Amino acid sequence: MVLLHGFGTSGFLWRNVAPALPLGRVTAFAADLFGWGESDRSLEADYGVGAQADYLDRALTVLRVARADVVAVDLGCAVALALAARRPARVRSMVLVNPSDPSALRGDDFGELKRLAARHLLDASRGMLGAATLLGPILEKSVARPEAMPPALVGRYAAPFVGRDGVRHLMRVERAINDQALADVSWEKIAAPVLVVRGDADSWVAPDVPAMLASRLPRAEHRRMAGVARLVPEDAPAALAALLREWIGPETQAG
Repeated sequence: MVLLHGFGTSGFLWRNVAPALPLGRVTAFAADLFGWGESDRSLEADYGVGAQADYLDRALTVLRVARADVVAVDLGCAVALALAARRPARVRSMVLVNPSDPSALRGDDFGELKRLAARHLLDASRGMLGAATLLGPILEKSVARPEAMPPALVGRYAAPFVGRDGVRHLMRVERAINDQALADVSWEKIAAPVLVVRGDADSWVAPDVPAMLASRLPRAEHRRMAGVARLVPEDAPAALAALLREWIGPETQAG
């Protein structure tokens, strides 16, 4: 099982979910997407959705993972869909948690980051907290309960973007996201079973987007989770782990 984070977070997002999976029969990889978390970064690299799918495909080759159940949150869902479209044999199934609109990947969170950068970019570049000034309001709005995103956790997610170079890199990976990244996907050709999950308290994506996406995919199921926002692994890790344990049961794997 490959666990993909989304905008503003990292593989650390899955720290309370992965240990609750049936690790006796499931190997879980919580990846940092290229340019995020503790992954490498380069001035010349492509950090767009299609490139991230290619990087993930290569990583799975190195790890000798022929097929995987891919679980993703928000922007990570776009990467999972790109991988399934380009390399369908790689993806056994997908769980897409609060996916962005495939035709408008640069959603309200990107607009909020732009507004915060216009006001605070210089201070963020100079301050010890770095990008916490920019990411903090977005992360805090991505959970249903304030205690699920305390300042220390915001600092943990913002830590890779400390200082002028870190903030510049954050804005670089933000600019790499293109609304048209999934424009050429043939939805009907994504044959893997897909579970699309909508957190009822997610205020970043329109409520009808997950159901719309599920309707495009041949073998998709749509579910709603009450009392959680975008970052379900922070809001309700136990409930999400239980859902994943159910999803990776014999029937889904056989499918």
